[in-house]
Amino acid sequence: MDREQALALMHSNVQAEGLRRHMIAVEAAMGFYAGKLGADENLWRLAGILHDFDWEIHPTLEAHPAEGVPILREAGCPEEVIQAILSHNTAGTGVERAQPIDFALLACDEITGLAVASALIRPSKDIRDVKIKSLRKRWKEKAFARGVNREEAEEAAEDFSRVCFDGKLELWEHVQNVLGAMQSAAAELGLDGRLARG
Repeated sequence: MDREQALALMHSNVQAEGLRRHMIAVEAAMGFYAGKLGADENLWRLAGILHDFDWEIHPTLEAHPAEGVPILREAGCPEEVIQAILSHNTAGTGVERAQPIDFALLACDEITGLAVASALIRPSKDIRDVKIKSLRKRWKEKAFARGVNREEAEEAAEDFSRVCFDGKLELWEHVQNVLGAMQSAAAELGLDGRLARG
């Protein structure tokens, strides 16, 4: 499976623009970390693009993403990617994280939501204008981007740091990495100022 096939599968199952944006954001972050860790960038990006592809079909934590897996297999999605997708909802699937890709996916998942929300409240609607300082401030505001579970995000980042960086990847360095990856994909995310221009 290549990126175009993954995007086609995602687009055919996801209509909400915000959810599509989220998956592209996670893809960008996963691509960054694949490069940093010398992993297979294609596989890591596929996990990002597809991790929530079935949320509109199976919108419960009990069904998502387990019930979407047959669709992924039929489409030729690699098993390593499927394992990562299953392990990003261990509570619902019972599949534990085991490989670096699994830990990376969960660590990048929540953080992207905070960055997108921060971009959308800016007058420019441009993620390239978002600074780490504002993310740190927003992190403390529980009412802001309330869908982002800060505690889970911290735990996921800590586990990712332990497994892939010998515990040396600090939370805010991780957030900066995710933000930077998303900024490099500003146009594809639609967060390049076009929303402010109408």
